[in-house]
Amino acid sequence: MNISVFGLGYVGAVTAACLAQKGHLIIGVDLHAAKVAAFNQGISPIVEPDLDALLKSGSESGQITATQDAAEAVAQSDASIICVGTPSLPSGKLNLDFVHKVTAQIVEAIKESKKTHILLYRSTMLPGSTRAIVTDMLADLVASGQVRVYYCPEFLREGTAVRDFHEPSLVVIGTHDGTAPVDAAVCEIMGGQPSILAWEGAEMIKYSCNYFHALKVGFANEIGRLCKHLGEDGTRVMDVLCADTRLNISRYYMKPGNPFGGSCLPKDVSALKSFARQENLSLPLLENTAATNAAHQDLFVSLIEGKAKRRIGFLGLAFKANTDDLRGSPMVAAAETLIGRGHELSIYDPHINLSRLIGANEQQIQARMPHLAQLLKQDARDVIQSSEVIVVSQKCVPFETLKELARPDQVVIDVQGWRELSTLSWQYEGICW
Repeated sequence: MNISVFGLGYVGAVTAACLAQKGHLIIGVDLHAAKVAAFNQGISPIVEPDLDALLKSGSESGQITATQDAAEAVAQSDASIICVGTPSLPSGKLNLDFVHKVTAQIVEAIKESKKTHILLYRSTMLPGSTRAIVTDMLADLVASGQVRVYYCPEFLREGTAVRDFHEPSLVVIGTHDGTAPVDAAVCEIMGGQPSILAWEGAEMIKYSCNYFHALKVGFANEIGRLCKHLGEDGTRVMDVLCADTRLNISRYYMKPGNPFGGSCLPKDVSALKSFARQENLSLPLLENTAATNAAHQDLFVSLIEGKAKRRIGFLGLAFKANTDDLRGSPMVAAAETLIGRGHELSIYDPHINLSRLIGANEQQIQARMPHLAQLLKQDARDVIQSSEVIVVSQKCVPFETLKELARPDQVVIDVQGWRELSTLSWQYEGICW
């Protein structure tokens, strides 16, 4: 393909060089004359392993040229990739001025050329940005089919960017609805096995990845500070933590849904937070872990109450499936709150037998929900048939039973991720989806 790359900074330079290496004809575009001149001489504007050789080879072969003329670049290309910067304003807000200016130039050039064109955004933009740009600047061209717009975030690490481009750990392509067919040419440009999402989802993936990386660095540093205070080797502690690839370095807990609960996590988070304060250590990330969980619990209850229904049914009450442990259960906390606010509750959990509860498990229920025996039902049908809102936290009822009893006037709130529930006749909503 003939591809124009707008913005010859870090992402644009690597993208241009690597696509040229794959055989595409690249036209770089930048406002800065010095960058354009350097590109035309095969000189990299940044220091990055292997990039100098690729740009020099591409320039010498004629695979890579550069210009300041946006109209000329668009006229000579089949697709345009926008890699311009999106810096922060002093307020912290994202500045999309460069993206808007480049888009306006491309739109004008496309209208003049009257040919079809692929527009691929790689600049980091907040969720909703691509859709707003399309609505404000590209609506007529997209509606006519003259322009096809994709959002494809980049995941290039400085120091390994060329390798990351050719061997991507993650490839994401955003379309207007997450289901529209993707041009084969775009898949070829991106390489790898792409995940297809809506524009907003693709934009969110970029921020989710970077935020997660930031959280990991912050977490490791806070654990390291605490370890050093204790005379322990923080690096060694984290090495051992990372050795567990079943739970710690895995996707096991990376699933939106229930607030965390149980007998361990709330207790240990509280204990370490208290210990850090006692030792006069500032660990903001660790200190706020309980607060973010409490905020999620509040959202969960608000989601239930927002349905403005009185009769609430719970399918699952224990903090975890296949257990009768009610200690620290988010479902118990939600039920307790709803009862206190005048809602009528009915509960089904096949693993809970009140006569078998002992110790702290029994004590917590006696203190928080002494009337639990009156709320527990032996048959899930009783809960489903009598409830206007059904909260599903466990797969404790056969799907066929749910299919038989579901009614259009009922609302189901799924906190477990049982997506098949959305196929039944009731109104379905997930806690995070």
